[in-house]
Amino acid sequence: MDVREAIESRFSCRAFLDTPVPETVVRDILERAARAPSGGNLQPWRVYALTGAPLAALKSEVAPRARETPRGEGAEYRVYPEGLTEPYETRRRTVGELLYRSIGVPREDRAGRYRQFSRNFLFFDAPVGLFFAIHRQMGPPQWADLGMYLQTVMLLARAHGLHTCAQEAWASWHKSVEAVLDLPRDLMLFCGMALGYADPDAAINQWRSPREPLDGFASFLGFGTRP
Repeated sequence: MDVREAIESRFSCRAFLDTPVPETVVRDILERAARAPSGGNLQPWRVYALTGAPLAALKSEVAPRARETPRGEGAEYRVYPEGLTEPYETRRRTVGELLYRSIGVPREDRAGRYRQFSRNFLFFDAPVGLFFAIHRQMGPPQWADLGMYLQTVMLLARAHGLHTCAQEAWASWHKSVEAVLDLPRDLMLFCGMALGYADPDAAINQWRSPREPLDGFASFLGFGTRP
């Protein structure tokens, strides 16, 4: 698959088929993704891949509690800045409205929204759950490196006909995840990621989040002129 096609076809999949993903495929994706840029070649990512019984055990531990306690155990970092300004707050609200509208959940149905949000902790029924952690000594530049690794994983998944959903929601259950993974204390859980084959008939997979037009976020200086 051409990288441009991979980028265009990638979306946050929130309904998966139960078709298994072979370990060889998961290994291929994670290994190739390690070519992602890394300042000073620190390669600050640590990945845990779960399927089968270990994945089922984690879901049975967290999912029932998540339905009752949407905020979980409290994340170790703030997913969104406090007092989010415009245009970012509007973008966030708009994408949320589009998501819930796709499954017929109105804004006033808070219980319905919580039920959908809690599906994060089932990995949206994906057969593979990935967790990404980073050493606590790392700062914003290395977190950016981890983000580039995540994006590379998601694009390589498309090359295998797979889809993904990156899930910072798992950070709110970091204590339970750390216990299951036996995560060393010097590592911080950053996010989870669902990996598998998309359910093509699921309504929640039919919409796409909007993007700003190029001229809304990019400036071009010196193009079209001779030096």
